[in-house]
Amino acid sequence: QVQLVESGGGLVQAGGSLRLSCAASGRTFGTYGMGWFRQAPGKEREFVAALSWSGGTTLYAHSVKGRFTVSRDNAKNTVYLQMNSLKPEDTAVYYCAAGFKVTIATMTKERQYDYWGQGTQVTVSS
Repeated sequence: QVQLVESGGGLVQAGGSLRLSCAASGRTFGTYGMGWFRQAPGKEREFVAALSWSGGTTLYAHSVKGRFTVSRDNAKNTVYLQMNSLKPEDTAVYYCAAGFKVTIATMTKERQYDYWGQGTQVTVSS
């Protein structure tokens, strides 16, 4: 069992930065692929970024590539999402997720993730 707790959300002006953290419980954190998803009001949840259990492989949604960076520290059981050059359209609830069976080919698929955090709100003002 893995429990995930996100933090670091908040209100920021367009062009600003935020770093989200996702702290995980469980001794097997280092074996899970990790992903970040987001859901804006009135929209479906969408993929943002993901990385493999080792952190050696990362994948980003086209809309955030070059602005967001995902990383993990397995010693601290934490995954991060550094968000730079934020835009109003980045406003959403951001969720982290963990999946034991996540592969490079399936990183973007919600159904591949077994555990989800409660989400943290990110609001970008124009």
